[in-house]
Amino acid sequence: MNCGEFVELVTTFLDGSVDEPTELRCLVHLVECDGCETYLDQFRQTIAVLGALPGQNLPTEARDQLLGAFRGLRRD
Repeated sequence: MNCGEFVELVTTFLDGSVDEPTELRCLVHLVECDGCETYLDQFRQTIAVLGALPGQNLPTEARDQLLGAFRGLRRD
Protein backbone atom coordinates (compact mmCIF):
# COMPACT_ATOMS: atom_id res chain seq x y z
CA MET A 1 0.00 0.00 0.00
CA ASN A 2 1.21 3.50 -0.71
CA CYS A 3 0.28 6.79 0.93
CA GLY A 4 -2.28 7.70 -1.74
CA GLU A 5 -4.11 4.43 -1.26
CA PHE A 6 -4.13 4.90 2.51
CA VAL A 7 -5.51 8.44 2.22
CA GLU A 8 -8.32 7.13 0.00
CA LEU A 9 -9.21 4.48 2.60
CA VAL A 10 -8.70 6.42 5.83
CA THR A 11 -12.37 7.05 6.63
CA THR A 12 -13.34 3.47 5.77
CA PHE A 13 -10.41 2.24 7.85
CA LEU A 14 -11.50 4.35 10.83
CA ASP A 15 -15.07 3.12 10.48
CA GLY A 16 -13.86 -0.46 10.61
CA SER A 17 -15.53 -1.08 7.26
CA VAL A 18 -12.53 -2.40 5.32
CA ASP A 19 -12.09 -6.10 4.75
CA GLU A 20 -9.47 -7.93 6.80
CA PRO A 21 -6.74 -8.06 4.11
CA THR A 22 -7.11 -4.31 3.46
CA GLU A 23 -7.04 -3.57 7.18
CA LEU A 24 -3.82 -5.54 7.47
CA ARG A 25 -2.30 -3.64 4.54
CA CYS A 26 -3.27 -0.35 6.22
CA LEU A 27 -1.75 -1.40 9.53
CA VAL A 28 1.48 -2.51 7.88
CA HIS A 29 1.66 0.79 6.00
CA LEU A 30 1.12 2.75 9.22
CA VAL A 31 3.99 0.92 10.89
CA GLU A 32 6.25 1.83 7.99
CA CYS A 33 5.07 5.40 7.29
CA ASP A 34 5.36 8.13 9.91
CA GLY A 35 3.59 10.61 7.61
CA CYS A 36 0.45 8.51 7.34
CA GLU A 37 0.54 7.74 11.05
CA THR A 38 0.56 11.51 11.69
CA TYR A 39 -2.22 11.99 9.12
CA LEU A 40 -4.35 9.34 10.83
CA ASP A 41 -3.76 10.94 14.23
CA GLN A 42 -4.76 14.36 12.85
CA PHE A 43 -7.86 12.82 11.30
CA ARG A 44 -8.83 11.27 14.65
CA GLN A 45 -8.28 14.58 16.44
CA THR A 46 -10.44 16.39 13.87
CA ILE A 47 -13.24 13.85 14.32
CA ALA A 48 -13.04 14.22 18.11
CA VAL A 49 -13.17 18.03 17.98
CA LEU A 50 -15.96 18.17 15.43
CA GLY A 51 -17.90 15.48 17.23
CA ALA A 52 -17.89 17.61 20.37
CA LEU A 53 -19.48 20.60 18.61
CA PRO A 54 -23.20 21.12 19.08
CA GLY A 55 -25.30 20.22 16.08
CA GLN A 56 -26.83 22.99 14.06
CA ASN A 57 -29.88 22.75 11.91
CA LEU A 58 -29.12 23.36 8.26
CA PRO A 59 -32.12 24.16 6.11
CA THR A 60 -33.02 21.21 3.88
CA GLU A 61 -32.57 23.24 0.69
CA ALA A 62 -29.06 24.36 1.71
CA ARG A 63 -28.12 20.81 2.70
CA ASP A 64 -29.33 19.43 -0.63
CA GLN A 65 -27.39 22.11 -2.54
CA LEU A 66 -24.20 21.34 -0.65
CA LEU A 67 -24.54 17.59 -1.12
CA GLY A 68 -25.20 18.12 -4.83
CA ALA A 69 -22.10 20.29 -5.15
CA PHE A 70 -19.91 17.73 -3.40
CA ARG A 71 -21.29 14.89 -5.51
CA GLY A 72 -20.50 16.90 -8.62
CA LEU A 73 -16.80 17.24 -7.77
CA ARG A 74 -14.44 15.34 -10.01
CA ARG A 75 -12.28 12.68 -8.44
CA ASP A 76 -8.99 12.27 -10.25
